[in-house]
Amino acid sequence: MDPSVDHLTVLGIETSCDETAAAIVSWSAERGAEIRSDVVLSQIADHAAFGGVVPEIAARAHVEALDGIIAAALTQAQTALDDVDAVAVTAGPGLIGGLIVGLMTAKAIAAAARKPLIPVNHLEGHALTARLTGDARQFPYLLLLVSGGHTQVVLVRGVSDYVRWGTTIDDALGEAFDKTAKLLGLPYPGGPNVERAAAFGDAGRFAFPRPLKGETRPDFSFSGLKTAVRQAASAIAPLGDGDIADICASFQRAVVLTLQDRVALSLDRFRREFPGLGDPVLVVAGGVAANAAIRSMLEQLCADRGFRFAAPPLNLCTDNGAMIAWAGIERIRAGMVSGDSMHFEPRARWPLDTAAAPRIGAGRRGMKA
Repeated sequence: MDPSVDHLTVLGIETSCDETAAAIVSWSAERGAEIRSDVVLSQIADHAAFGGVVPEIAARAHVEALDGIIAAALTQAQTALDDVDAVAVTAGPGLIGGLIVGLMTAKAIAAAARKPLIPVNHLEGHALTARLTGDARQFPYLLLLVSGGHTQVVLVRGVSDYVRWGTTIDDALGEAFDKTAKLLGLPYPGGPNVERAAAFGDAGRFAFPRPLKGETRPDFSFSGLKTAVRQAASAIAPLGDGDIADICASFQRAVVLTLQDRVALSLDRFRREFPGLGDPVLVVAGGVAANAAIRSMLEQLCADRGFRFAAPPLNLCTDNGAMIAWAGIERIRAGMVSGDSMHFEPRARWPLDTAAAPRIGAGRRGMKA
């Protein structure tokens, strides 16, 4: 496609985990970006009984729902496929079954409608959402991605130009929330329920560790914190409601202080590497960004360090089709549409920064996420 066009409309499809999503996003040189529709079907009810996402169930749910979700997105946008300039789809990273469903559907639509297909890295969708919403118009900026599958600090230098500064060496933060909730008998999804319980607890009752505190590398670790929670719960079992609330409050406080220590390193590094940048921005995305205590801490940390805190609306922090459509628009405008994209295969692992060296001691998420 010609990157010099002054108007684009893209269909975005997202099926990397447990949300089936599609959206229509338009951009024009005159009016900027516009989300014309954004339809998301959550699978929380399908997975609640298992305390987490079951890949096979997720893939089946995508198969059943995706056609209807795409049709709803087109209807809400009052747009026909003939009016769409391209089809963008999450091609990784994520659960391979869901990725296959989304990518094969997008390929079929693109072939039938004779539209370009744009395979999108799910993480790039998160990284560029702040430009869709206008929270970060200029490069470079920092991205803190905190979700069930990823905990990273990424330098965003441009479209398809990312440097991973910090990553988890074991578990992602959202996974730590979910497993803590499951341990304590709280419903799925874990993050919101841990936060709700923490509001009634004593955060000083349990002295949980702050993993990697004082380390100069800006990485994250949460497996030791999960172990400490399990040991504390076992020591006072059976647990009453007050015990659960106190554990949740103490766990959340440890998370907040750990993030504060870790993220501060990257903010300071950004200042050193870009001393003349007048409007440094920290963008926060991912489902864990909905946690009020974490957001409050990050807002204060940014204020103390002279950064602007930018968090897209909560519906755009979690998985959605609008961010995939927008990433497609960004790639078209940057001249990054490949003619052989119909042969693209789904990737369960697809790091944003492919040149990043694995962290010593890093687990699967630290190395590949």
